[in-house]
Amino acid sequence: MSVDILAIAAHRDDVELTCGGTLLAAAARGRRTAIIDLTGGEAGTRGSAELRAREAERAAEVLGVTARENLGFPDAALVNTPETRATVAAAIRRLRPRVVIAPASFGRHPDHRIASELVRDACFVAGLAKVEPSVPAHRPFKVVHSLTYREDAVKPTFIVDISDVFERKLDAIRCYASQFEGVTQAGEVYPNGDPLLDIVRHQAAHYGSQIRTRYGEPFFTHETMRVDDIAALEVSTF
Repeated sequence: MSVDILAIAAHRDDVELTCGGTLLAAAARGRRTAIIDLTGGEAGTRGSAELRAREAERAAEVLGVTARENLGFPDAALVNTPETRATVAAAIRRLRPRVVIAPASFGRHPDHRIASELVRDACFVAGLAKVEPSVPAHRPFKVVHSLTYREDAVKPTFIVDISDVFERKLDAIRCYASQFEGVTQAGEVYPNGDPLLDIVRHQAAHYGSQIRTRYGEPFFTHETMRVDDIAALEVSTF
């Protein structure tokens, strides 16, 4: 199997909240997408790992992903070690993505911060043929970090227009009734008193306004982005 875009996150539902719209927009363009959840979410206050697994399956159908895997690392105890890097690297090799979406480097949940570092390191390790040699080496071309809901000092490198698929992003989030029904915050989504889905909409509109579209999802890359034709640049200055 080979996919174009692989989103990796700490918990079932993280991808839906942070970059679900980007996966939907990519699938609409014919791109093959996939998700890897690193933990089962068994430490969560609401629901159970078994229930979240069923919800994740339904959400994957809404997102139209080619595959979704769970690596079964312990929830709320995620670590970046040679062993976990090798496990994630092997999973990356099985799916052979060109682009990997990792979590933001910052976050209030320890698993989110560790996952960001673990995913980036595993993408490098995946190219080392002598690590987990039973699976052919494959190093993704690009690693990008989802900044959705993070208002840190880091400015997004780019924002993906998700206007046409935003309502389906909400449908994917709604699959997690055990986590989100009746709540006003979740993961990196800070509360303001409004229902969770309203905050998701407000945030997506905020990012969309930065690229002059209705809804968007922001990303950061450590590499400077290349432009071949400066006359074709998008997003007006005024």
